Amino acid sequence: MTKIDPLGAGPERSGGAPRRPDAERVPAGGEREPLGAVRERVLATLRQEIMAGRLRPGDRLVERELAERFGVSRVPVREAIRALVAEGFVLFETPRRTVVRRLTPTDVAELFELREALEVYAAGLAASRATPEALTELAALLDRAAVATGADDAEAITDINTAFHDRILAMAGNSLLISVMEPVDGRLRWLTRQNEEWPQLLTEHRELYEAVASGDPERARAQALTHVQANYRSTVRHLFGEA
Repeated sequence: MTKIDPLGAGPERSGGAPRRPDAERVPAGGEREPLGAVRERVLATLRQEIMAGRLRPGDRLVERELAERFGVSRVPVREAIRALVAEGFVLFETPRRTVVRRLTPTDVAELFELREALEVYAAGLAASRATPEALTELAALLDRAAVATGADDAEAITDINTAFHDRILAMAGNSLLISVMEPVDGRLRWLTRQNEEWPQLLTEHRELYEAVASGDPERARAQALTHVQANYRSTVRHLFGEA
């Protein structure tokens, strides 16, 4: 179980010159890695580990141990943890205890309500604006998903299925819609990972592709709604054992 203490600041080193506040470590090339780049690297790694299930709900995050693991000071680790709190992946149970968030039925219901509103709308736009090139790319993702499903590769399936939905969102051609989705995109990907009914997901995505490719916005919206609602039921069943 991985641990991270969000507050254990304290001295970084016992001797030598203090660290520069805007730089982190000195790699082999001799140039310091900017602090912002270190923070983003730590953040991206931890976020991916949570979404992939390598860090599980309830796992404690200990700042000191993560700093040692990444070979960095506590500053970028602390900032990465705060970003994960803001994104909804982790929470402060106490001032000195940070854990990966346990999703509640209310959390899941609220996220799926938002997904239903936005993804259904996006599917309708995508159907009316899809180009042959975009549809070819979407079909290629389905081919990759089929291979990953056959191999029962959960992480690859999650990544490909996320890319599938991201592609439909891009096909909708509405930058404001994308910006509205961005703050919750990570948590929606996390939820997608909870649903392990992979063959059924592949079938639903093929049906959604056909609906978008038909050029009929109403059909695409209806199929997207069916997909989101089915995914909600599967996710709730997996997380909470409810029908």
